Amino acid sequence: MKKAIKSILIIALAAFVIMQFIRPDKNEAGYESVKTFETETNVNGELAVLFKTQCYDCHSNQTVYPWYSEIAPASYWLRDHINDGKKHFNVSAWDSYSAKKKDHKLDELIEMVEDGEMPLDSYTWIHGDITNEQKESLINWAQVTRLTYQKEITELSK
Repeated sequence: MKKAIKSILIIALAAFVIMQFIRPDKNEAGYESVKTFETETNVNGELAVLFKTQCYDCHSNQTVYPWYSEIAPASYWLRDHINDGKKHFNVSAWDSYSAKKKDHKLDELIEMVEDGEMPLDSYTWIHGDITNEQKESLINWAQVTRLTYQKEITELSK
């Protein structure tokens, strides 16, 4: 029994060491990838900082990686977390979205922030949460921005 446990621990340690040399790709396209989104949606300076510090890490092609991202298995968990975030809302792909999809994404943003689902707890534990004022500012911005896309959708359907 002791020998089996020792063998399992040695195998686990070897796997851990090997994982350190097999690194996932990083998400570092640069902040140029968010310019279209910020320009088109009239993101003001305060919101630009909020997006950069709280949103872009998981919702754009630009991530600022924390120190623990260099250690597996955290590096793999972060990669999956980022890929999932970008699957739901990727501001770097904003120019490829239709007006209807942009409106829908902003509606989802409003809902997720109002329901307290964004930012995720797993993010805020380490990086800090956003204030109620920031949430309100983000929701107001998204509601106003949606009007532009709703008008565009209406004009296209005529």
